[in-house]
Amino acid sequence: MDVSCFKAYDLRGRVPEQLNPELAERIGRAYVELTNARKVVVGYDIRLSSPEIAAALSAGLMAAGANVYDIGLCGTEQVYFATSHYSMDGGIMVTASHNPKDHNGMKLVGHESRPISSDNGLNAIRDRVSLPFEDARVPGRRERLAVEGDYIHHLLGYIDGSTIKPLRVVVNAGNGGAGPVIDSLARWLPFEFVRLHHVPNGHFPNGVPNPLLEENRAVTAEAVIREGADMGIAWDGDYDRCFFFDEKGRFIEGYYIVGLLAEQFLRKAGRGKIIHDPRLTWNTQEMVRAAGGIPIESKTGHAFIKQRMREEDALYGGEMSAHHYFRDFAYCDSGMIPWLLVAERLCQTGQSLSSLIDARIEAYPASGEINRSVDDPARLLAKIEEIYGPDALSVSHVDGLSVEFERWRFNLRMSNTEPLVRLNVESRGDIALMKEKTAELLDAMVQLNPS
Repeated sequence: MDVSCFKAYDLRGRVPEQLNPELAERIGRAYVELTNARKVVVGYDIRLSSPEIAAALSAGLMAAGANVYDIGLCGTEQVYFATSHYSMDGGIMVTASHNPKDHNGMKLVGHESRPISSDNGLNAIRDRVSLPFEDARVPGRRERLAVEGDYIHHLLGYIDGSTIKPLRVVVNAGNGGAGPVIDSLARWLPFEFVRLHHVPNGHFPNGVPNPLLEENRAVTAEAVIREGADMGIAWDGDYDRCFFFDEKGRFIEGYYIVGLLAEQFLRKAGRGKIIHDPRLTWNTQEMVRAAGGIPIESKTGHAFIKQRMREEDALYGGEMSAHHYFRDFAYCDSGMIPWLLVAERLCQTGQSLSSLIDARIEAYPASGEINRSVDDPARLLAKIEEIYGPDALSVSHVDGLSVEFERWRFNLRMSNTEPLVRLNVESRGDIALMKEKTAELLDAMVQLNPS
């Protein structure tokens, strides 16, 4: 049996070659056997294959004795919400996020929406699916679970409604699942929404929703300028990530949003711990400390961030990849809470998004993530450390290689999900230095990986 769709954090693969109803049914059985779950939330995204795969998954869960609570078409964060809010034993979201339209996958969580990844059960499920199964003596049942009302109420709880003022906001769902949620929120907010690619459509008539790709940003940026909007927001397919455009149509790197959200949470709470990834750090650390918080560095990746947040009881965690995690959201990531908080900040301060971000970009200009394919990533990292480490102020291996100097720093790490190395460089207020060092590092990487 082909189990190549099992990855480090989730399942993703082509349909039907790598993921199909037969495998989905067996995954359901293995999930119950290995977790002993008896109440499992199941949801699915807008992909054409998702209903059939979710149905087969549910059949496997029920055959193994678990009751299935079907929340239907949704985003990944609604599975997280329903699993924790209703005290379920676990949840499974059928989605391939921003993968090509002929792909599908699953994201699995246990009790309290704790992630199930390769180091705590996903590999065991992978190894179990090809072995024989027996039906449970008493099969489970399936029932529909309506979560929208409680979910929307929870989202609105993150903002002070008395401070919210009319804004004009461009929203681009990319024909993914975010559109219906925006429509539900719109009934409670005085915002005028300019809707782009709003209707869910698994054919992806406007391309796979992935705003990280530069070619996918223009439509949102142009609409912000054309409509005179206060900001623009775009989501990926299962809307667990959101991406921001300021009132000038400029795409805002996720790194600077992490600092802004951390500051907004600390303005409310007064103090607390904030988790961040090690790729770009100086802006986040400075903003957190200035707002009375404690910045804590964690290895990149949702499983690591969520675990560290639980250990530290952190208010908020953010990654530059546009994943944002919230203590009161079961320490899980949401693509809806971030934009609500940014909108609240605009309303409370009367400032534009560009005015909130410009000073931070000037203070800590960054390269953005640069990806390169190399033959031997571990050897490359070791060689780069040999070159830069001896003269550095500090060298860290929290995630890959982080090297800091007085005026600039970089992180070079192996991707968790692809055969790539990822480079990020930032400086203290010197964009020319940042660009110079980025070019220098890229040149060194070529020299050390001549193929």
